[in-house]
Amino acid sequence: MSFFEKLGWQIKRFMYGRYGTDTLNLVLIIGAFLCNLFGRSYLLYLISLALITIALLRMFSRNIARRRRENEVLIGLFRRRPDAKTHKHFVCPKCGQKVRVPKGKGKIMITCPKCGEKFAKNT
Repeated sequence: MSFFEKLGWQIKRFMYGRYGTDTLNLVLIIGAFLCNLFGRSYLLYLISLALITIALLRMFSRNIARRRRENEVLIGLFRRRPDAKTHKHFVCPKCGQKVRVPKGKGKIMITCPKCGEKFAKNT
């Protein structure tokens, strides 16, 4: 077995049970790269070091469930709802209930199904 094969096995054994990399780590590393590329100030250098440190800590973490939840939050920010082309979603100002209404109806009065509050919104 060559040196590189042995090294590969040692890295695999070290990473066993650790989280590894994901989309959030990639975003953190790209952010650090951009801070280094465009920033010539000491503050941006510190920010890039912090981003790389966070990415490495996440990569070597054994708390896999928490790292997955963090990544899902990031992915959820950019995920569109399946009905985004046909409906709009509003929040009732009184109780906070989410209300779905059809798009393209102009200004309409919406009645909350939970508390009965009426409010006007433009669809």
